[in-house]
Amino acid sequence: MDIIKKYGDVIRQKTETDPQKALRMFRFGFGVEYQKASKLADKQLPYGYREIYKAAVKNTREVLEEPQKSVWTNIFGPVEIFQCFGLNPTSLEMLAGFMSGFRTEDYFIDRAESIGIAPTLCSYHKHFLGTVESGVMPSPAFIAVTSAACDGNINTMRYAALRRGMKFFAVDVPHEDSEEAVRYVASQLYDMIGQLEQVTGKRLDMDELSETVRRENESKRLMRSFTWESVKRWYPNTLTALTALLYPTHLSIGSESALRLFQILAEDIKKYPEKEMNRIMWIHLLPYYQETLRKYFNLSDQNYINVYDLPLDYMEEMDARRPVEAIARKMIRNIYNGDFSRKTDMISDLIEEFHPDGVIHYCHWGCKQSSGGVMLLREKLSAIDMPLLVLDGDALDRRNDQDGQLKTRLEAFLEMVKNRRSMR
Repeated sequence: MDIIKKYGDVIRQKTETDPQKALRMFRFGFGVEYQKASKLADKQLPYGYREIYKAAVKNTREVLEEPQKSVWTNIFGPVEIFQCFGLNPTSLEMLAGFMSGFRTEDYFIDRAESIGIAPTLCSYHKHFLGTVESGVMPSPAFIAVTSAACDGNINTMRYAALRRGMKFFAVDVPHEDSEEAVRYVASQLYDMIGQLEQVTGKRLDMDELSETVRRENESKRLMRSFTWESVKRWYPNTLTALTALLYPTHLSIGSESALRLFQILAEDIKKYPEKEMNRIMWIHLLPYYQETLRKYFNLSDQNYINVYDLPLDYMEEMDARRPVEAIARKMIRNIYNGDFSRKTDMISDLIEEFHPDGVIHYCHWGCKQSSGGVMLLREKLSAIDMPLLVLDGDALDRRNDQDGQLKTRLEAFLEMVKNRRSMR
């Protein structure tokens, strides 16, 4: 018996008649998952990844249990500022991803489409809107979103705020990297800070924000050290563990808890052996449910994702003396903002630094920037003789799984990478 599917089926039924009951079931489910992650975690997964997954589940559970202390944002939001107000940032992507673990994503996606949401919209956004529309998702204390990296962010949050009778703050992030652009974004962040002070009744402590940025710098240093060790060592991972890594690298970056997680990663990996294997760089989203990808990558000592672009999307040192301006600059220079060449240049730099044997780019359906830049990426990697596999699919909606086609192409690619490596 598939207990999770049965539980998800009950959630669907309760959502129709009693959304609050369905919410309580989600809360209970995440509570059980947290206990499982704390006491019954798979010991094949290293301690660092077990701790990261546990922290990400805890964040999701707290957002559902204490929504009045949370902020709805996207993974490129100014989370450092939210933390200083005692608020818990969560992204619509993270919420949709974790809630889909109960196999209810088709229900909430269909719910969104039933009210006129375009089928071509990203499934993460549709899932989130479905939970809002159904009444399952509790309202937060604050809503703030940025224009990076997709054009769906602002419209999704605008609709969600309208449905809940709430105001929301949108940060317009220009594509141009200039001091004028930094001042423009910083001015918006100062306006947002003023609104947060009204909502929370708390004044922003600029010294606390500076300290948050300092911890972020140290966290990034440790993340780079960890990735460096991954060039030669095998630190077993899974698609789910790598997805959860977005929690400390984006939603809680700069916090004391995130810094602790990076300290664990950087030290724990040193206990693991050096090993020859296919080392793969992964670009964009990870379809954690996809069976063929799980078979070839989860805990595999043959095919190892040692570089993932999203956790490394902005690694520059930030100026803690001017923390608001530093956050503004980070938002502008992120590889997922602006011209796609910014991303291809960064990927080329990561390849040179961390030496993967091949690159897999996953084009998530509904994500214009991931599919629109493929040709530029192909040209860039062809110029440096780096094998590239482009996969198309849906990272969230299991109904759009293309396993047969994906399996054939993936197996051929991995075999080719192995043969190239043996000839060096």
